Amino acid sequence: MTTDVAAMTEREYFAFVAKRLGMFVAGSRFAGVEGFLDGYDQHALRHGGPGLRGWREWLVARRGQDCNHGWHGQVRHIALPDGWERWDLSREEEAKVIEVLFTLLDEFLAERELSTAPGN
Repeated sequence: MTTDVAAMTEREYFAFVAKRLGMFVAGSRFAGVEGFLDGYDQHALRHGGPGLRGWREWLVARRGQDCNHGWHGQVRHIALPDGWERWDLSREEEAKVIEVLFTLLDEFLAERELSTAPGN
């Protein structure tokens, strides 16, 4: 994998971010990751990229049910299927949710790559 972020695919970029989270998100906390991804999405959409279009819907389909949460809550539901007591997660819960988030994001982007590949 290249370390030139401009030359990376989205999947490579987010794998790079996940491995070096502290470089991109101060404190490596889930709230910071949420803000980072929201900012990435908005920037991409403003500049003609797909951003995270379809991400929440993909998560709902993956989970098999919907609720009033945005993608942030959908990821929590998938990562913590027994629920959580407070929106502010414990460090252990955060670590689990962040790990699951990047796994899900990679799966979402892989499917999107396949669906937009020439010949599809």
